[in-house]
Amino acid sequence: MAGQKNRVVVTGGAGFLGSAVVQKLREHEFKDIVVPRSKEYDLREQRAIVRLYEETQPQIVIHLAAVVGGIGANQANPGSFFYDNAIMGIQMMEYARRFAVEKFVAIGTVCAYPKFATVPFREDDLWNGYPEETNAPYGLAKKMMLVQAQAYRAQYDFNVIYLLPVNLYGPGDNFDLNTSHVIPALVRKCIDARENNEREITLWGDGSPTREFLYVDDAANAIVLATERYNGGEPVNLGTGKEISIRELAQMIAEEVGFSGDIIWDKNKPNGQPRRCLDTTRAKQLFGFEAQHRLRDGIAQTVRSYLHDRMRAVPGAA
Repeated sequence: MAGQKNRVVVTGGAGFLGSAVVQKLREHEFKDIVVPRSKEYDLREQRAIVRLYEETQPQIVIHLAAVVGGIGANQANPGSFFYDNAIMGIQMMEYARRFAVEKFVAIGTVCAYPKFATVPFREDDLWNGYPEETNAPYGLAKKMMLVQAQAYRAQYDFNVIYLLPVNLYGPGDNFDLNTSHVIPALVRKCIDARENNEREITLWGDGSPTREFLYVDDAANAIVLATERYNGGEPVNLGTGKEISIRELAQMIAEEVGFSGDIIWDKNKPNGQPRRCLDTTRAKQLFGFEAQHRLRDGIAQTVRSYLHDRMRAVPGAA
């Protein structure tokens, strides 16, 4: 697919993952990239989506826009997390079909997998149980794009691909403790505690669950490779294939930022899904993707970026 001949709309293209995808598209010589902003196009509204397609006339749509957050944010907003994500995906895909978009790249989530899926998670296991309860509304809303994609491929021969990234992290992540995911939340907590000379931090659960993490630039590379090379109807995992316990992760981040205090585990808070680790065979076979960043290296870059960005936000700072 010759990038310079295709106009690409990247929803959520100004966000954490989206900005990395836009940069990677440029590196792959995609010249005509449109990033709709939420203040101009509310993608929950049908009229805004129709206007977006009328005004941009894209050949490719990469749908990254989503309402996301950690366990606490999912528990506090299950209704809006379901509705906002479901309605955006359904309408973005439907009107892409109506406007004869050549390819639609739908981004799902590891939260779509069953709570007790066999590890490593294989794409064929997606329907073998209900997702983990704390983020099931979000996971199911994103999972509906897979149902829609396969239905549209069957009825309309519409080219939709569906990608399932694992938990992402990296520079530019969301470090707001009310809405952030685990790595940025741990980085923020450990740095704040170190700077305030606090002797301990408290984390949710017991630290036993495992997670897999994909560096944001690796995720962006995977999405662009799939955009260029993959046109199939089967969902594809995006990850590293390596898991780490939250307890080990917390210790790694504490060491990286220089926090030497105690880590207290609040077992009255939920753990979330017991284990998460993907089988990444399909991505390698279908479009040649393999993650390049080691977790420790990626965390070090994330910490440096956070400290740099925070310093720049201080009035008068160089």
